[in-house]
Amino acid sequence: MYAVIRTGGKQYRVRVGDRLRVERLDGDTGDEITFDDVLCIGEGTDLRAGDAAGGASVTATITGQGRGRKVVVFKRRRRKNHRRTRGHRQHYTEVAVTAINGQEG
Repeated sequence: MYAVIRTGGKQYRVRVGDRLRVERLDGDTGDEITFDDVLCIGEGTDLRAGDAAGGASVTATITGQGRGRKVVVFKRRRRKNHRRTRGHRQHYTEVAVTAINGQEG
């Protein structure tokens, strides 16, 4: 069984045992979090989406907090000798999915 969850403005397809990096969430390593914004849940012909998946949730454990690789942003204006270099490292939370909870419907 899999579920599609929405967090941090993105959607993720998850199964029990999956590890994924999502936008930074509050919490420490080892904390358990629940994703209530489930878009669909099921497998094959038993797929429930929309209001039918309304009572579903996904439980996960935080396995780490970190920052991604640096993205270098270089801006330049031609013929003006104007250059600007900036870097950005996105914060993330790594989670391990432990359970998919869905109401039978």
